[in-house]
Amino acid sequence: MAPVFTASARRLGVVSAGRHVFLSVVYAITLVVGLVSLQSPQQPIGDPLFSILEILIILTMPVMVALMVAVHAWASPETKTFSLMALVFMGLLAGLTCSLHFVILTVSRQAAFAGLSWLPLFLSFKWPSIAYALDILAWDVFFPLSVLFAALVFSGSRLATSIRVLMIVSGVLALGGLSGVIVDIQWRNIGILGYVGVFPVAALLLAILFYRATPREA
Repeated sequence: MAPVFTASARRLGVVSAGRHVFLSVVYAITLVVGLVSLQSPQQPIGDPLFSILEILIILTMPVMVALMVAVHAWASPETKTFSLMALVFMGLLAGLTCSLHFVILTVSRQAAFAGLSWLPLFLSFKWPSIAYALDILAWDVFFPLSVLFAALVFSGSRLATSIRVLMIVSGVLALGGLSGVIVDIQWRNIGILGYVGVFPVAALLLAILFYRATPREA
């Protein structure tokens, strides 16, 4: 029997999935414009595009957590363990990346930090730096673990199977971003394809799946 969930969980799933798709499209467009404007691949994206990207990431994280809450509500009793693991890892991703990007967006701009020689080693996205390493931990470890566990929830219909496949592809690509630490940091772009390119498509299909689901009050 297909899983059913409450009307409030259904609304949460549809709205969070739709908003994630919207924010991802805006983020992808901003990122492409920023990358095209660079004179060198090693050059970081400058303001105001950099600040816009930071704000979009912070806005996206509560939406992604809400989406995983909906996935957990939708999951069958047999797959609740997997959906709970997905929710926990998404929460770790949200907490880490929101803290990191909020600090970079606010503290790193203060005049008291501007002249410090060690600042780029801690609060810049030029490799190697502490901030970059934490961002990799968030998006190339916690994110793929979340979506790979979430993928185990979906099976049966063609739509659910498509979501499962897209989540697996997204997770594998995100894990591939770890190669940037080992080989060359430019290889981290593999991971970006996973969470900026593939996962929003999975979120779009999730919105359709939740919209078609039959709500039932507990």
